[in-house]
Amino acid sequence: MTSLDSGASLEEKPVENKVEQPVYVRHRSMIGAGMVVLFFILWEAAVHFFEVSRFVLTPPSKVFEALVDLAQKDYFWEHFRYTVSEILTGFALAIVLGVVLGVLLGRSRLAEAMFSPFIVASQVTPKVGLMPLFLLWFGFGIQSKIAMVTLLSFFPILKATMLGVSSIEQIKRDLFQVYRASTWQRVRHLEIPAVLPYIMTGIETASVLAVTGAIVGEYLGGSRGLGAFIVTTLSQLQVDRMFATILVLAVFGFLFYSSIAAIRRRVVSWHESVRLSN
Repeated sequence: MTSLDSGASLEEKPVENKVEQPVYVRHRSMIGAGMVVLFFILWEAAVHFFEVSRFVLTPPSKVFEALVDLAQKDYFWEHFRYTVSEILTGFALAIVLGVVLGVLLGRSRLAEAMFSPFIVASQVTPKVGLMPLFLLWFGFGIQSKIAMVTLLSFFPILKATMLGVSSIEQIKRDLFQVYRASTWQRVRHLEIPAVLPYIMTGIETASVLAVTGAIVGEYLGGSRGLGAFIVTTLSQLQVDRMFATILVLAVFGFLFYSSIAAIRRRVVSWHESVRLSN
């Protein structure tokens, strides 16, 4: 009787080959934080060493002083809340439009051929040229800024969703048809697992563009929001406050993107792309 027949081999615990990750992978967060600190140190040193005018490049020490001062101003947080509301509302609309249109266009070649030229035209047209139309249609209030955020954000979600829908192999669709699966079973067990990783990747990419869309809209038309506040500080030559506001936007954008990326990893934790990155 062999060892396989006796079942001895079944009792043996498999040996797991664990590949030790490089040091820079295990400590990438610390490395990133260290690079940010080094960047500010070099920035401060360069300004003093080359005697750069504060109207050209304000040293980080003055920027942080201006940031502390702005943090005590109610009007600054009013601008901040206004911008964040634009970003979140426009981003939510972009997700809905991108996913719905992506599913429709991904399932129908005819619909894709009919509407793709208009969708692509909306993206290749410079947004500076479209903003006057938004101001004409929606006014100088928050609606025009939300429209700009939605326009910039929905295209990556749309394309990712279309790619996910079209990537489902026909043999898998045929298999579900052979087993006479219901529409809900096909959606739950085939389409959602196949398309969801693509959708979440598109949403992650679009999160960066959402912040850009809000600031572009406020630059070109409006008196509220951090983008409009930056224009005001520039006209008054308050360069330290301008840099401080840009720093706030950078931190918010980073946290917003990181939050969406964390949600993506949680939602599609079973996907190979997430498992490999971990």
